[in-house]
Amino acid sequence: MKYKPLLILLGEPYSVFIELFLKTYKKYILKNNIKIPIVLVGSYQLFEAQMKYFNYNFKINIINEKNINNVKNNKKINIIDVAHKFKNIFEKKSSYSNTYIKNTFKISLKLLQNNKACGLINGPISKKKFLNKRYLGITEYLTSLTKTKETSMLIFNEKLSVCPITTHLPINKVTKNLSIKKICSSVLRLNNFFNNKLKVKPKIAILGLNPHCESNSLVSEEDKIIKPALMYLKSKKIDISGLFSADTFFLKENYKKYNLVIGMYHDQVLTPAKTLFHFNAINITIGLPFIRISPDHGPNESMVSKNISNPLSLIKSIDFFRRINAI
Repeated sequence: MKYKPLLILLGEPYSVFIELFLKTYKKYILKNNIKIPIVLVGSYQLFEAQMKYFNYNFKINIINEKNINNVKNNKKINIIDVAHKFKNIFEKKSSYSNTYIKNTFKISLKLLQNNKACGLINGPISKKKFLNKRYLGITEYLTSLTKTKETSMLIFNEKLSVCPITTHLPINKVTKNLSIKKICSSVLRLNNFFNNKLKVKPKIAILGLNPHCESNSLVSEEDKIIKPALMYLKSKKIDISGLFSADTFFLKENYKKYNLVIGMYHDQVLTPAKTLFHFNAINITIGLPFIRISPDHGPNESMVSKNISNPLSLIKSIDFFRRINAI
């Protein structure tokens, strides 16, 4: 059986991602005989230079967009070379980085739109530098580029996954961006993903916004928005419970009854999820025309070149594609 390649975009040049991929290739891809052909999208020169720095000697197969379907295995590291100028291999600031990252996305999206690849994993990107306040995050950037109406951010772990209804928003803008429609569409999208892609029935918990799900206002966000959304979702036979107060929900005896938690804002659910699972989680964008995953870590600039980074989240990202392709 022939599998479509999985694209891995190398992301920010000044990051730990090439180090993480090299560790993943040695410890996981080669040892487990991964059948999905993996194709990197990024600078061959930068990749090769860092590979030598970290004392690896893997063979590299340089390909182009036209012959990507000829890639059959991972005996060599497959890479689509994207031009990038750099003075040294761990260069902190470069005027070329943004153009380079945009070009890697452009190539990757073209291949995905032409049905030449099965999905995308993107390496970490310095959002402040790359997005320049035009988008809140890479999730929103890809939502715009693909002209997708709505997407959801799912932090996935086999035991417990979480989703914030609002994503990379300042806390003072959360309330204005909550609505019954937004909550319902996000939960329905996730319910469909769990059932159809993961073949798992989601058991969902939904959190309130205010401390103890209460407010001194005459009508709280819970009463005005979240409870009506919950009632609608229950009427659609969604297995969802709540409202739960976030301060006690993540005690083990409470959260272990569920496999998906819906929160109202980013840190409400990502902070406990990362505390519980560390690197054993991945960020999946739900609703794009393809599956996009980002390992659950940033560029980690303080660890660049030190060879101490943990590849678990990247391994989990690749393993997720194995799971949904049933291989």
